[in-house]
This record gives sequence, structure tokens and C-alpha cells, in this order.
Amino acid sequence: MAERSEDLAKTITNEEGKVIAEGRAEVQRAIQTITLSSEEAKRLHGETVPLDGAPGITSQFGFTIRVPVGIVAAISPFNFPLNLVCHKVGPALAAGNAVVLKPAGDTPLSALKLTEILLDAGLPPEAIQCVTGSGAEIGDAITGDKRVRKITFTGSMEVGDQICRNAGIKKVTMELGSNSPLIVMSDADIEKVAAATVASGFANAGQVCISTQRVFADQNIYSDFLDALVAPTDAFVAGNPMDNATKMGPMIRESDSERVGSWIAEAVGQGARIIAGGDREGTLHAPTVVADVKPDMRVSREELFGPAVAVSSFNNIDEAINMANDSRFGLAAGIFTQNVDWAMRFAREVESGNLHINSSPQWRADLMPYGGLKDSGMGKEGPGYAVEEMTELKMVVFHM
Repeated sequence: MAERSEDLAKTITNEEGKVIAEGRAEVQRAIQTITLSSEEAKRLHGETVPLDGAPGITSQFGFTIRVPVGIVAAISPFNFPLNLVCHKVGPALAAGNAVVLKPAGDTPLSALKLTEILLDAGLPPEAIQCVTGSGAEIGDAITGDKRVRKITFTGSMEVGDQICRNAGIKKVTMELGSNSPLIVMSDADIEKVAAATVASGFANAGQVCISTQRVFADQNIYSDFLDALVAPTDAFVAGNPMDNATKMGPMIRESDSERVGSWIAEAVGQGARIIAGGDREGTLHAPTVVADVKPDMRVSREELFGPAVAVSSFNNIDEAINMANDSRFGLAAGIFTQNVDWAMRFAREVESGNLHINSSPQWRADLMPYGGLKDSGMGKEGPGYAVEEMTELKMVVFHM
């Protein structure tokens, strides 16, 4: 992978649209993910179970072992067409499984090149097969096949629900949608938060499961915070993703760009206002900040998955937490504050699987446990956790 890193980066940018700097960064993360997965293979272990702790048991000795599940179906999304494939393939292989890989129909080339690299490196063909095509045409055949014992999927909640219904009795890991909130308390550094909001809201054209989508700012700093958002948003250059000066490329499809524009227009019609951006041309939608958003507006309530952030105000920490939790999703959330009590209330009470203090929700180290609550899914990614989820636990008892 390292030898082909520039080719992989250009493939990512050409097929998905993220800027070349992000494509190169994704390749380096993918290499790290595969490396971490291989290291975790060495750490799979069992435990001794003290059976004599139960009354009447004196001549039994027990321990657990972990074994591969068998065949893993790995279904990956378009937005990180290499690293999110590695987050599925790496742990599955490290646990000793075979993999049927189904990449997103919009971005199959990165997955095909990864498969080629693995086979060239000596992985036997029976260990991995990459199947391309429409999920609607081949998805049910893969997920419903009784030979598949584990499914790992990243994508929308609606498709994840369909997969679970079709899968039957199988182990599943579902990393689904979100509309991640960011809380800005009155003691936050407004300029710092504005920069973090722009970077996390518009990277990869907002097509990140943990993009900052809903921003809740204390009413005492609300106006100043809106003012601080305008300049960095206007400076977030959108255009040709192969140009090193470009910070944001196009969306994956024109229909998605149209949907983002439609949801923003709907919010404006309901009383919100655009304070930066708002333009659209084909698949390219300008980075956009929508202010005075009500929580029931679609641009806030549903997963936008596009380059716009919806900003609202709150009166106190109780209201901020309630607004953050007023969602069917719960993948990631962030808060900016210097108050430890507020930070710990956020950590305890906000219903998200990943919680970030003095950071936007769009932060992920590839080795950490990663997964959501509520409709954002079940199970955990991150090589150390995913490897375990791709095994079966057996109990062995010696009777002396």
C-alpha cells in the first residue's frame, strides 16, 4: 500500500471527489488501520474461568478460546472508499476469517485495488473476494446467504435496517447515520470554535458520518459566533479536488447536491437564514451556514450528509443537552467549554457513542472504539474491538 500510495490517493479523489490532500491522508490512515489490525491478531486471547467458585464444583477446569466466525460480509460506503474498507477487511482477516467485500457502487475502484494488493502480497484467493455492483441487486444475496456468519456494514439507517431484516440469525456490526451536534458554551473561544466548525462541517463536502451538522450556541455569544463563522466559511474554497488550493470538492451525486439545496431552501422558508454560502452548481454545493434554525427543521433533524451546518441558540446547559439528545441518532457529539462540570454533564448525559470535549464531533483515531447509540447502529469498529467482534467465544471445560 505504501508503494502505491499516490496511485491510491488519486483513485480516491477521482472516484469519490474529496480533495487530493484528504485522499493522501486517507491512504495513510488505511495503512495504519491494516497495521493495527495485524497487531491485534497477536492479542486475541482467552481467559481462565474459576469454575471452583461455584458451590459443589471441585474437579473441573475451564477456559475460553476465540475462533473465527467463518465468512464475513463487508459492505462499505462511498465516503471513505479505502480506509473504511480497511476497517472491515483488516479485522476480519486478522481474526482468521474469509471476506466477501461489497464496496459502494459509486466507488468500487479503491476496494478493487486494495484486494489486488492483498492478493499480490500473498493472501490466498479464498480469503477475499471483492464483488461489485448495485446493492439493490446483490446486497440481499450476500447478506441472506447462510454461509455468511458476520455482516459489517457502514451506511444509512434505512439500508442497515433492511440488511438486519434480511440477515436472519447472524452477528452484525452496523455503523449508520448521524446528525452530530456541537455545543458552544458561553466560556468558549469563539474564533477557535468557528474554525473547528468550518473544518468539521465541510471536510469531504460534509459527507462524513460524524460531520458537524447541528451547532447549538449559548444565546449570550450567539450573534458573535455567527459573525465569526462567515469569514472562514467564505474562505473554504470549493472546486477542482485535484487542485492543492481547493479545500472542498464536489458531492458524490448531483441528486445529493440538489437535496442539500432543497433542505436549506425549506429551512429558509420556515424562518431560518443563510449567513454564508448557499450557492450550488451541479455536484458542487458551496459550504453553507444556516442560522436561526429550529430543531424540527429537516436540515437539523435528519442526516444532511452535505456541506451545511445548522446553527441554533440555547439558554442553559440543560436546554443544550436536551437539544443534542432530541434526535434518533447518537454517533458523535462535541462541546467547547472550560467548565469541568459542564463537560462532565455532557459526557454523562448526551446520548452518543463518541463524545468530544473541546473538539468538534468529527474526530476519530483509528484505534479507538467507534460506534453509535440509538439509530446510529450497534457494535464497535476500531481494530482491537472489531477483531473481537469477528470471532466466536468458546468455553472449554476439563473434567478431572
